[in-house]
Amino acid sequence: MPIKSFAVAMIDALAHSLRSDPNVVLIGAHSFLSDRGLRPEDERALWDAFPDRLIDPPTSEGVCTSLVTGAAMAGMRPFLNYGTATFAFEAFNQIMSEAANVSLMSGGQLRAPMTLHMFAGIRGGGAGQHSSSPQAMYANSAGLELVLPASPADAQGLLRSAIKSDNPTVVITHTRLLSMTGEVPDGDFSTPFGQARIAREGRDVTIVATSLMVREALKAAEALAQDGVEAEVIDPRTIIPLDTAAICTSVRKTGRLVTVDEGNALCSIGSEIAALVAEQAFDALKAPIVRVARPPVPIAFSPPLEAYVTPNADKVVAAVRKTMQA
Repeated sequence: MPIKSFAVAMIDALAHSLRSDPNVVLIGAHSFLSDRGLRPEDERALWDAFPDRLIDPPTSEGVCTSLVTGAAMAGMRPFLNYGTATFAFEAFNQIMSEAANVSLMSGGQLRAPMTLHMFAGIRGGGAGQHSSSPQAMYANSAGLELVLPASPADAQGLLRSAIKSDNPTVVITHTRLLSMTGEVPDGDFSTPFGQARIAREGRDVTIVATSLMVREALKAAEALAQDGVEAEVIDPRTIIPLDTAAICTSVRKTGRLVTVDEGNALCSIGSEIAALVAEQAFDALKAPIVRVARPPVPIAFSPPLEAYVTPNADKVVAAVRKTMQA
């Protein structure tokens, strides 16, 4: 299998979708393509191949979201890139009140097959307005699908599935994953929604992590293995739908759970996973569940203050040791 960067895998997924379906259009092309690990000639080739389907709109997120919602209802499959995730806050009404409700409020007569993409996460110096991890906000809005790819293969496969989906789908990419490289299958493949990936098998503790935190969980697992603790790392890949069975099966094997999520701990993705395990696999737990997440404070520009609140492998190791000692 070829080796690709996370960014190039995403671009390849979009290029394949544009070639395969004339109803696919990219809005917000410049912020999606620029500085994403592409050679200038590769970026230019995409513009040359689809000059009427790559669009750079004015900076008006609410208007753009209204546009793609209407276009999706009319039969298009638009891909809207907001750039930084906080920019999409300007379109919350259109995303959550309109796009998410199209199918229900039309009695199933209308669909909104649209993909809403944003770059998120603590990037390093992004401060309070450019370091958002808003995945829990979208998970709490019924009617949306939510995708958090953590590897180049899934960046390509999940994005293809998102564009093919008949539902409005939010895809959140952590900025610090863009340079990550890995094997990506050849050919026309897609990654199904609702199927978690066992990123590492283990017997002693289950670590469920999302997006960039999968990489941190794997680093933690390597460190723990040196002490004889074998951690199983589960990457849900999609939050809506969520592969509850895979998570509970792992916890029933290991008896312990640590969740790792870069969002705020309160009402986070990690909190939801902890709750579902408490409901569905409580009898298998040998120790209390431990959550690793960021505290509910704005992200400071100061590097030491930013590092203090950022979840990382060392904090995951500490959480695992805590639950192993319980």
